[in-house]
Amino acid sequence: MTLLLRWLLRIFTGLVLLAILALAGAWYFLSRSIPDYNATHRVAGLTAPVEIVRNNANVPHIFGETDADVFFGLGFAHAQDRLWQMTMLRRTVQGRLSELFGPRTARIDELMRRLDLYGLALNSVEAQDAPTRAALDAYAAGVNAWIAKVNEGALGRGAPEFFLFEPDIAVWQPADSLAIMKLMAVQLSAHLEAEVLRARVSLLMPDERVRDILPDAPGEGVAALPDYASIVPGARPSHAALRIADDPLSPFPRLPFAGASNAWAASAERAAAGGALLANDPHLGFTAPAIWYLARLELRSGGVIGGTIPGMPVVLSGRSEDFGWALTSAYVDDQDVMIEKVNPDNAEEYLTPEGWKPFTTRRSIITVKGAAPVTVTLRWTENGPVLPGSHYDLASITPPGHVTALSWTVLDGADASMTAAMRLMTAQNVAEGLAAGEGFVAPAQNVTMADRRDIALVTMGRLPRRDARHQSRGRMPAPGWLAENRWNGALPFADNPRFVAPAGGILGNTNNKTVDRPFPGHVSYLWGDTQRIQRWLRLMRAREVHTRDSFIEAQLDTVSPAARTLLPLIGAELWFSGDPAPEGTPERLRQRALAMLAEWNGEMNEHLPEPLIHMAWTRALQDRLIRDELGPLADEFTHVEPLFIERVFRNVEGAGVWCDVIQSSAVETCPEIARQALDAALIWLTERYGANPESWRWGDAHQATHDHTVLGEVPLLRHLVNLRQSTSGGDFTLLRGRTRGTGTNPFANVHGAGYRGVYDFADPDSSVFIISTGQSGHPLSRFYDNLGELWRRGEYIPMSLDPQLARAAAVGVTRLEGR
Repeated sequence: MTLLLRWLLRIFTGLVLLAILALAGAWYFLSRSIPDYNATHRVAGLTAPVEIVRNNANVPHIFGETDADVFFGLGFAHAQDRLWQMTMLRRTVQGRLSELFGPRTARIDELMRRLDLYGLALNSVEAQDAPTRAALDAYAAGVNAWIAKVNEGALGRGAPEFFLFEPDIAVWQPADSLAIMKLMAVQLSAHLEAEVLRARVSLLMPDERVRDILPDAPGEGVAALPDYASIVPGARPSHAALRIADDPLSPFPRLPFAGASNAWAASAERAAAGGALLANDPHLGFTAPAIWYLARLELRSGGVIGGTIPGMPVVLSGRSEDFGWALTSAYVDDQDVMIEKVNPDNAEEYLTPEGWKPFTTRRSIITVKGAAPVTVTLRWTENGPVLPGSHYDLASITPPGHVTALSWTVLDGADASMTAAMRLMTAQNVAEGLAAGEGFVAPAQNVTMADRRDIALVTMGRLPRRDARHQSRGRMPAPGWLAENRWNGALPFADNPRFVAPAGGILGNTNNKTVDRPFPGHVSYLWGDTQRIQRWLRLMRAREVHTRDSFIEAQLDTVSPAARTLLPLIGAELWFSGDPAPEGTPERLRQRALAMLAEWNGEMNEHLPEPLIHMAWTRALQDRLIRDELGPLADEFTHVEPLFIERVFRNVEGAGVWCDVIQSSAVETCPEIARQALDAALIWLTERYGANPESWRWGDAHQATHDHTVLGEVPLLRHLVNLRQSTSGGDFTLLRGRTRGTGTNPFANVHGAGYRGVYDFADPDSSVFIISTGQSGHPLSRFYDNLGELWRRGEYIPMSLDPQLARAAAVGVTRLEGR
């Protein structure tokens, strides 16, 4: 027995030593790709030395003698910290994910190939002006210089993820940066899915009920549209849910996540310190690392600092010494689904206003890891690329003998949006900033800007020119062979909405409706917000003058106007009705919950139970209202629509009919449905969080989920690379934390402000910014998540252009010298 124990001890000790050695070896190889920020590199492509000073938050401050050298330094820094992220963005837009991930991503690649965004980006290089082409070339050279250093020095393949896949990294090209900007347009576009969804609902119910469940933003009413069946005969109604993949690797957003942001500005007259103020927090899906990367560039036009996206040589939101610019999604209606009629005698032709014409056709081969290659036949019409019925469930609204094509502004091979973005970055004042938007195409953005004294807001992006006779006004698919449904170029940039030096001295946008112009000069019928704007107006009007701190307070505000509006409506007859009930009964639990909500001010604070009760109740209520009419299609309405519930409980245009369950013989009332929904929500909450409502916490359900799109699915590793943070806010607060809406944890915070910045032009170096994770994409780096806790607490780091401050506590200085 003693001998056996000895051998067991020896075996155990040996296994432990082997495990330690294996971990040490893995650590050694993986950590070699953590860059040494205190290093000098000799590289090809520079005209003079470049210095990259990383401050104590690892924000690079890049100095060089020429602009080209500075952009070279930015490419080098981006590649050092985010090489895997950059290559993934490039592979996504190229339609080459399946080379790494196999059949899982084949449909994503297929759709991206059909859109041909990378091919269009290749064509767009020549459309940029000379300074932008020089910047793109220099940036690409900087990226490639770091890739060369990785290969020469065996620096852990450049990132840990490359150990899981083929380590070959293609050289970076200028078109790659342009393609990533087009990819941003994909991630911020929702009109395609919105058109399909509206068509599907239109086939199931009358127009007045469509207006309930898909309400228009408040303002001038929209004339009733014809139902979809009359526009496209032959389409069959279906209750089935839309078939759209929710793969984390997919760049195609579902409707609730198609871009959002906040931006506001105060002129010098409305600022306490006498200099204009500007705040911005663009919203995108959370990832680890964040999509944003903070950087400062010292250009010949002056220093600029702010948020960049690795892969592009431009500060997208930020400031210079005298000028700042901020972005919010404009929700421009820049997509139209066209129904194309196929020639029954020749499947290679489709109908146009001039008769039958051949599809433009070519083949593309998708290489799929672990499976046979897939050959895709790509077809285009005059209206745009033909999309298969399996994508966005287009088959459900396409009659036999037809196909669908997509008209979209981003499908432009002479897109000069990067040039416009570069001009905006180097503008010196509001007037130059307004002029910079002339050539911008997509993704359409509302740009709020400020200089030392003045403020302005302009929509940058191409607005399609539609015919006044368009059958669906671009709200639903329409026959592409009718001239009146086709685009006729674009509206001039001068027609884009703009607001310059407003009399009140305050400007802002929360993706809300900005203008109410009649079709076809409209901007959109689909807007991203009807709620946050109400809270913003209240906060802005509450002060005669504003400060940097009051703008920060607004960015971090967690009061939900939706909760304040809906709860008195849906609970009106519940608070003061019902008999006393003993402890432990459903009636008693309901009364406790109602008593808590009665004392609640609508603040979506992570430490409170009331936000959780409110969200579970309204979610259950909406589902009960629509499930019997829509069936499985109700699954597409994953998030509460406050305007819908308000219409129902105020019985606007007869909307109260939604409360009656059509499958039952009884006629249910809205208070009955509200009570049933509350009871169902409380049962769900009790099963999940325990029997004591006072102990429930919104933050337990509303954790920000910063997941690594690849390593985040690997057992054990997921605990190292995925970041979780208890957060306040919600779907309708200025501190927006968009909930997932589906799955076992529908209230997880998956989409929000990955970047926040507040710029004070009375004292520019007192400006602040933050991102939601850290600067490094390397999970073993101390800069992988170092900013995340500050972001969670609503704190910021200094946003200074003072080079001495950057050097004072630098974590490293990288010097690049020419060969």
